[in-house]
Amino acid sequence: MTRKTEKKDIFQKILNWTERAGNALPHPATLFALFALGALVFSFIGSMLGWEAIHPGTQEIVRPVNLFSKEGIHRILLEMVDNYTGFAPLGIVMVAMLGIGIAEKSGLVHAAIRLLVHNSPKHLLTFIIVFTGILSNVASDIGYVLLIPMAGVIFLAVGRHPLAGMAAAFSGVSGGFSANLVIGTIDPLLAGLSEEAAHILDPSYHVNPTANYYFMVVSTIVIAFAGTFVTEKFVEPRLGEYSGKTEEDENSLVKLTKKEKKGLLMASLAFFFIVIVTLIGIIPENGFFRGTDGGLLSSPLVGGIVAMLFVTAGAMGLAYGYTTGTYKNDADVMNGLASSMKTLATYFVLVFFAAQFVAWFKWSNLGIILAVNGANFLMSTNLGLIPLMILFILLSAAINMLMGSASAKWAILAPVFIPMFMIMGYSPELSQAVYRIGDSVTNIISPMMSFFALIIAFFQKYDPKVGIGTIVATMLPYTLVFLIIWIAMLVVWLLLGIPLGPGAEIHYTIPS
Repeated sequence: MTRKTEKKDIFQKILNWTERAGNALPHPATLFALFALGALVFSFIGSMLGWEAIHPGTQEIVRPVNLFSKEGIHRILLEMVDNYTGFAPLGIVMVAMLGIGIAEKSGLVHAAIRLLVHNSPKHLLTFIIVFTGILSNVASDIGYVLLIPMAGVIFLAVGRHPLAGMAAAFSGVSGGFSANLVIGTIDPLLAGLSEEAAHILDPSYHVNPTANYYFMVVSTIVIAFAGTFVTEKFVEPRLGEYSGKTEEDENSLVKLTKKEKKGLLMASLAFFFIVIVTLIGIIPENGFFRGTDGGLLSSPLVGGIVAMLFVTAGAMGLAYGYTTGTYKNDADVMNGLASSMKTLATYFVLVFFAAQFVAWFKWSNLGIILAVNGANFLMSTNLGLIPLMILFILLSAAINMLMGSASAKWAILAPVFIPMFMIMGYSPELSQAVYRIGDSVTNIISPMMSFFALIIAFFQKYDPKVGIGTIVATMLPYTLVFLIIWIAMLVVWLLLGIPLGPGAEIHYTIPS
């Protein structure tokens, strides 16, 4: 056996082990239930062993609260419902998904993607597909189920390897998950979890869904170019010319009908109407959209970005749907709203247990104790901001290989790392941005990613022999390049001290 074959066998064994280990993990909701029980158990153990820490803000000694006590059990029973209904990400995601549901069910998202891809010059085709993949994240899973198979069809139609097209789309949809030009459903979700975690140390702290917006916008351009470079310089040459035959789904490449074009025009008019109203509300110093202090950062547009997302996506979806006939009456619209809620059924279950875990972890004081002691240890290492953030990126990327859900991982990591970094002087917005880099870059090589099996099925349409190893080998160059480029971009960002989003600074000062 040659050394090359031996290396291939070892790599395949690693992949097989990763797959078996990931499949052996319980359902994410079960994990949170176990974490919640763990918080109870460790609150008892910590109180018995006398764990403690000095709060850096108040200088008071913080000790664990035993939740197995009479008072603790009473609080668990009395506040269980409030923990669930008051969990910040729940309402945010529901409202955002209602608006996006109207737009998606009307066919607006589908038509917009087709328009964008159809009108792309051939020499920019790869860039447009990666770029569109990144933008598709705003509409939940539409990129996975629509853009990736469509990219294969388009590449084949212009004489290029279809797997290269799907790899390019996959790199944008999943590898560029933390980049976008607009706020999507994941942004308010992660912001809500970050805010809950920040409250462990600072109960008044607010994390806005726009917390990483500036960083996201720049990342969109950078990752789109990086994905284009990897596709054309590494992936496509390795794949060579495609010689297979397949029956294509012509519907994927059907050009827009006159009715669809008119629908897009009406949706665009609805969008520009909202933009005009918004500008009228913010440009004058006494504009009705400005905050009570006359500022923009305190305006309801920033604080109510989720409501604006609902209004904008809903208005555009209604304009498109009624123009094309997708929506004929109010019942059709309500069915569209209901369909968006159906997709959240599993999320509703997961959130119940996640909310209990976050609440119990906070009540127990374990978070602040762990954060203070962890921060003291990290500060004693004198790593500095940049090495510390790089290590956190690598940790997030590694965990992503075994646990697919971005929100589930952040719900676990945020209560530990956000308070820890806050104590060290770094903002929750920075912790969230750094986490999102690590979470994105290994999505495309993680068998635990929820759509990984679907990607294999898409690839097998053009090559029946495709397996996990094929996907990982094809996508690994994207992971490595994205990781290097994103770390370099973060380093430059930190050195320049640029805010991560509106009002979202890099550093944090504990209120006295």
